[in-house]
Amino acid sequence: MTVNSKNNSEDNSKNYTVDVIVVGSGAGGMTTALRAHDQGLSVLMIEKSNRYGGSSAMSGGGIWIPNHNKPSAITDCYEDAYTYLRQLVEPSVSDERLHTYLKMGPQMLGYLEAKTRTSFTPQDSYCDYYPDRIGGKAGGRTLDPDPYDGRQLGNELQRMRNQHIQTLILGRYALTMAEARQMFSKDSGWLGIMVKRMAGYWLDIRQRLHSKRDRRLSLGNALIGRLRHSIMDRDIPLWLNTSLEEICYEQGQATGIKAIRNGKTLTLKANRGVVLAAGGFEHNQTMRETYLPHPTSETWSAGNPANTGDAIRAAQQLGAKTDLMEHAWWGPAVRVPGEASARILFVEKSLPGIIFVDQQGKRFANEAAPYQDYATNAYAAEAVPAYAIFDNRYRQKFMFGPMNPAGITPDKRLPKALNQGFYHKANTPAELAQLLGINVQNLEQSLSEFNAFADAGKDKQFQRGTNLHDQYYGDKNQQPNPCLGALHQAPFYGVPIFPGDLGTKGGLLTNTNAQVLHKNGEVLNGLYAIGNCAASVMGSRYPGAGATLGTAMTFGYVAANHLARNISIKLTADSDLTAEEIE
Repeated sequence: MTVNSKNNSEDNSKNYTVDVIVVGSGAGGMTTALRAHDQGLSVLMIEKSNRYGGSSAMSGGGIWIPNHNKPSAITDCYEDAYTYLRQLVEPSVSDERLHTYLKMGPQMLGYLEAKTRTSFTPQDSYCDYYPDRIGGKAGGRTLDPDPYDGRQLGNELQRMRNQHIQTLILGRYALTMAEARQMFSKDSGWLGIMVKRMAGYWLDIRQRLHSKRDRRLSLGNALIGRLRHSIMDRDIPLWLNTSLEEICYEQGQATGIKAIRNGKTLTLKANRGVVLAAGGFEHNQTMRETYLPHPTSETWSAGNPANTGDAIRAAQQLGAKTDLMEHAWWGPAVRVPGEASARILFVEKSLPGIIFVDQQGKRFANEAAPYQDYATNAYAAEAVPAYAIFDNRYRQKFMFGPMNPAGITPDKRLPKALNQGFYHKANTPAELAQLLGINVQNLEQSLSEFNAFADAGKDKQFQRGTNLHDQYYGDKNQQPNPCLGALHQAPFYGVPIFPGDLGTKGGLLTNTNAQVLHKNGEVLNGLYAIGNCAASVMGSRYPGAGATLGTAMTFGYVAANHLARNISIKLTADSDLTAEEIE
């Protein structure tokens, strides 16, 4: 290996030749780098921003890996997983790619847990997003990264991208996936969990003296922290402030890249290949307007602000084929003044005492449905923006975006930015409708109908709260339906919501080896794409929590295997890898 960097961002060598260059420092890119290194290849990772971790660090950190073979109360099998996915995912996504994911996902997980500092716990209560479909499961397929002590990273902790603020309780305290659910649904023991986590945070006196950051890492920060420490163990160089400008492609082979590092243009050579793992184009307004449904805005995205589609555009210059460019990992979003990223209403949409209405004041879908469905429903109803409507009872008990429950933070104590336009408040639904500019009679009728549904415990219009997914974040104390609560206690609140996203999911079309394909169908040798740089193997759908990171990490593992062996691994539903291939 001719790059002599220690594992942080600094390097003074003159010779920039390695076997593999990984563009991007999220979970997929790090998995690729680890696997390639462990098979004897020299690796250089580059990251355009001054923080590593990408959207992975900001995320919930879960990975969706069916039939993972870890201890779980949920019985799973390959056939169920394939049946479930094949129902959801469009026929344009080949069987071969689905089989690759389902076969290699458990192997990727096994490799990471055996050879790196990562560890995961199956979430047996976190169901698939469409649990009623054939092959869907009541839980177990989503795995949460185990918490990690950030002190083990030393100064590298400060260079990790922060957890998205909406994943931190009260903007400070880090919780695991299971703890967060316990908190939000007010399940038994939630208060004790909160007290314990707050005590741990404030007793870390050394950290409190100079940083608000919680050194008990969870969710995306735990995943990236564990992967980063594993990268450091191997002394794999990671260069920050290094942006991809061009992919070098000579004589039918990707031979490296041109990059700008700290203002200086460099040519970095790759003997084996280049792996694009730099995320999607959610923060490129021009690309959004070119590909995504209208209206669209980068301010509606909760993804990494550095994701501007650089890698996708660089590959397009070589004639690479793209697919699914009109799709994203959608969700209902709110914009908070002063925050760089939008917030997605993962939890709020399922809680009792809230509805979403269009500009005519009418409900247009099941609010608690999988968040991936929100944009499809909103665009179809021309509900951009739509409005979240809730009453004082909801306000007292539950959070909404940046608004802590009024029992903790009453309106008069909210930050000034929130009180000056984030929400509207009125004593009656009619007054609220006028403030929002929506039809008064329709809103009043929508509330009347919904309140009757809530009292009966059955949403006759959109069947909200009738399956395990809807009920996951519902209030267990609300009966007979944990997702339905009447709105009749003044004052009433209204907040604009938008078809937001966690990132775009269209990108470069790849084969089963994660190799990028040319428009003519041929392979662009030596060029690989994973994560949101690639057209998702999930098509337009979102089968379960962690499908974003699960696919990125799995195909990063696949790409590294192919780079090391330079052979194709063809998989079918009944094929098995040999022991030699697994090692």
